[in-house]
Amino acid sequence: QVYLSYSNIAALTHLARKPGWDITRTLDNVKIWTHEEGAVLSFKVEMQVKVPSHVAFSLLSDFRLRQHWDRHFLTCEVLQAVSEEEKIYHVTAPPTTGHKPRDFVILVSQRQPCRPQEPYTVAVRSVTLTAVPPSPEFCRSEILCAGFQIHSNGSSSCTVCYFNQVTAGVMPYLAANLTGSSKSIEDTALECIKFLE
Repeated sequence: QVYLSYSNIAALTHLARKPGWDITRTLDNVKIWTHEEGAVLSFKVEMQVKVPSHVAFSLLSDFRLRQHWDRHFLTCEVLQAVSEEEKIYHVTAPPTTGHKPRDFVILVSQRQPCRPQEPYTVAVRSVTLTAVPPSPEFCRSEILCAGFQIHSNGSSSCTVCYFNQVTAGVMPYLAANLTGSSKSIEDTALECIKFLE
């Protein structure tokens, strides 16, 4: 478990630091970036939020609150509180056209910054839990690496960056979006900002 949580945080930090991000869309307070490497597509959503970074961190690190702003989350329950900084959740997502609803078993690791210039981090990856085997009513999907980095911009605002390394399991939700025919990433980002503020 120690290794898993360490590698969870390390994978997100590594993804965030990769060179070669291309900006694909800019709105008033939302920027969307993509990064392609072989068959792996990653995206980053950068949001300017008018709340202190520690407030954004406490709201974004509790995944049970995610349903308030992310319509891709139907249900979310804590399966296991591994420690104060690590929780395992079971998440269900609505069906996309022609598919069963999806479900995910995820480890969420949260870290406060050790030094002032470092971001708050909330890292997410799929894990296997024998107590929650795949169910026939859902298509069990995998999150390789996702999460938030929250950078303070002073006492009353912050920059929230959401990252996701896209696998086939998440692709149906994003395919329409990245081609520009749907606005779900933008809409979700705007809902997230509204929720945090």
